[in-house]
Amino acid sequence: MRLFLQIVTGILLLGYPLAVYFGLNYLPAGTIAMVLCFILILRLLIQKQQVKAMILPILVGIGLTAASFIAKRHDWLLYYPVVINLSMLMLFVYSLKLGPSMIERLARLKEPELPHEATPYLKKVTLIWCGLFVFNGSMALYTALYASLEIWTLYNGLIAYLLIGSLLGGEWLYRTIWLNKS
Repeated sequence: MRLFLQIVTGILLLGYPLAVYFGLNYLPAGTIAMVLCFILILRLLIQKQQVKAMILPILVGIGLTAASFIAKRHDWLLYYPVVINLSMLMLFVYSLKLGPSMIERLARLKEPELPHEATPYLKKVTLIWCGLFVFNGSMALYTALYASLEIWTLYNGLIAYLLIGSLLGGEWLYRTIWLNKS
């Protein structure tokens, strides 16, 4: 049951920008803030023992959604993608400082005995991810402050995911084709 709830809440949170857009346009005032707050609380309860690094952004999300409902300020819902990008940036930078880099940690899940020569490459990939989080976080903040809800939703609900997917796919392609030629 726990795994099922993790999957469902994960999918729902990936759809956060779309939920905000449709909730603000088609639901009674405050409803989407309550629903998102409930989903985040549920995620916190089932995630508690798993990924401790993601507890802070979930708590901030709960705070933003609850405060949005209480203060009747729907614009506060728009800042959650900023929080997520900032959290991921801090996590990746922290891994660069203390080592091993986040991408090396993830790579070791699949291949525990990585060659030592892979470490510098994986550090560079982690740095590239940091750059993406800075860019995405900046765009998320810009769209929250200055753009329409439609533009905010387009960027945070589609373009940001396309950029993440492009980096994942591009790095995988580079690693499997070009690095394996060496």
